[in-house]
Amino acid sequence: MLLADVVATSASVAATSARNAKRDLLADLLRRLDAPEVVPTVGFLTGEPRQGRIGVGWRTLQAVERRPADEPSVEVLELDAAIDELAVLAGPGSAGRRQDLLARLFARLTAEEAAFVVRLVGGELRQGALAGVMTDAVARAADVPATVVRRALMLGGRLDEVARVALVEGRPSLEAVQLEVGRGLQPMLASTAASVAEAVDDLGLAAVEWKLDGIRIQVHRVGDDVRTYTRNLNDITERLPQVAELVRTFPAERLVLDGEALVVDPASGRPVAFQDSASEIRAEGKGGEVVPFFFDLVHLDGRDLLDEPLSVRRPLLAEVAGPSTIPGTITDDPATGEAVLASALAAGHEGVVVKGAETPYEAGRRGKGWRKVKPVHTLDLVVLGVEWGSGRRTGWLSNLHLGARAVDGSDVASRHGFVMVGKTFKGLTDELLRWQTERFLALADGAKEWAGPQTGVVWVRPEQVVEIALDGVQRSTRYPGGVALRFARVVRYRDDKESSEADTISTVQAMLAGS
Repeated sequence: MLLADVVATSASVAATSARNAKRDLLADLLRRLDAPEVVPTVGFLTGEPRQGRIGVGWRTLQAVERRPADEPSVEVLELDAAIDELAVLAGPGSAGRRQDLLARLFARLTAEEAAFVVRLVGGELRQGALAGVMTDAVARAADVPATVVRRALMLGGRLDEVARVALVEGRPSLEAVQLEVGRGLQPMLASTAASVAEAVDDLGLAAVEWKLDGIRIQVHRVGDDVRTYTRNLNDITERLPQVAELVRTFPAERLVLDGEALVVDPASGRPVAFQDSASEIRAEGKGGEVVPFFFDLVHLDGRDLLDEPLSVRRPLLAEVAGPSTIPGTITDDPATGEAVLASALAAGHEGVVVKGAETPYEAGRRGKGWRKVKPVHTLDLVVLGVEWGSGRRTGWLSNLHLGARAVDGSDVASRHGFVMVGKTFKGLTDELLRWQTERFLALADGAKEWAGPQTGVVWVRPEQVVEIALDGVQRSTRYPGGVALRFARVVRYRDDKESSEADTISTVQAMLAGS
């Protein structure tokens, strides 16, 4: 298939607001693909090439001379092969080889194709074909129920590979996808609750567990082979050798564990700041202080536990993980749950998660069976732009323009798929100001809209997630979503989250009083 067909479909999807119409456009394209084209095409249309991030920055792309070709000639598999080449370039001279490769590629691309590739490789492809819409499109194209595709995705991990199975092998192969120890599966996620009492009243008998402020980990063991994955299913085994060492001591041969890793101050026994935990884990081979805690067990020695209730999984976890099991208790008494919250906060953690005792492990879902409770309201938002500071902040990028993720099918005006909900300059230390100035200048998009040097707004590509604490929200006629943050302040930058995981505008709107 020509890349031009994919680009045309992307443009049509971007111009369509209705979710079902997006689905049908994508399904029509998927039906026309040859088997080897499925995986790369799904990656292109969801903005997530199978090669992941390949180290090509915005400035590199902008520096490539582009003289558009008159006619389309590049095929999907040719672009995929070019990205393969870019992904492995490293070492002395790699910058020049990267420029040469890109120049040869762009010499064959039409203007529309070149614009698509720039956004794809630069991580700015926003045409509304997110994973949920693509999942439904795969089901429609393969003529199988969407529930079958979703379950295969939960257990199989990657949407592009699940799409290949659906379209090439069909429903029997999709239904045969099972949890495979050693292959990451989508983690279960928690919704929010205003209080422990609200969550317990809603769920009845529930486990109330400490909520740690670390890095989500999923650990697979087969004999002495232990693999550790992040919430995004990136393999970080080599960065956390002590996790593998610990899990090898557990009394089992085959395990899949869900948990959290964080750095604990050896003197106080209290967790260090999230940024320090994240930095420690990112520093490959330097994870000496990282301590894992586990809160779920989804496979044990040949027995899949996904569909078992938490009341069955939790005792088995305690037997396997012992003191590495996250603290908590099972109760239907709100006062007892509040006591667990108090103990978590006293120990320096951020809150609790309340989990229904009869809840299965719903891989890949943010259902109502798990409810996180924190003492303050927080949202994960995306930085859309930053204003140059004044006074003592002159020379630094300071005031953040914050956006929530647009909802598919919504007619709310958005910028690159995100709806602005407010600004803040609070909570920024001098260290953060220096860091974010460098970070957001690197993310500045092609249309730098500021009045002069170090004045006005620098609009950036919507990639950086930031956790914002707030006192609530209020109605607004200024912002397109009709809602604005109240007393927003920066808690931390979330380098462990993609912009596709940010909170939605509907989540922010639901915080309005009386909604």
